[in-house]
Amino acid sequence: MKKLVARVVLIICLLASASVYAEAKLKVKHADSKTKKEIIVYRSPTCGCCGKWIQHLKENDFTVVDKVTTEVQSIKDKYGVSRSLASCHTAVINGYVIEGHVPAEDIETVLTLKPNIKGLSVPGMVVGSPGMEMGERKDPYKVISFDNHGRLGLYRNYQ
Repeated sequence: MKKLVARVVLIICLLASASVYAEAKLKVKHADSKTKKEIIVYRSPTCGCCGKWIQHLKENDFTVVDKVTTEVQSIKDKYGVSRSLASCHTAVINGYVIEGHVPAEDIETVLTLKPNIKGLSVPGMVVGSPGMEMGERKDPYKVISFDNHGRLGLYRNYQ
């Protein structure tokens, strides 16, 4: 009888410690995902659509550090965003540059797959892209990948 009680106590202890371990792993994973999804956004104080794009990021569980600056072009220059890729705001996350109204889903894909690119861009300010919503109108647009050598690629096409 004592052996049975000892086994039951041992099983309960093992289950309890497994539960504590699983909960701790979940907390660490949650903390890691918060850290990994911290994005710094550089934007002009006069741009309204930038705020809407920031809201889009927050709705998709990104932690946004909003850096309002009158020197947006110098930020683009610093991070190697060419004029052909430029939009109204520039963001940085985990070493990647995000230019313009890139959907949160595409940023998450880059963070997961870690492709050998410098960043993503939605050049210009395309109606229907995140932060540029105008009712039912949605113009087609492309998310462009770019690397440190100036090479461009089609990352995703939105119709």
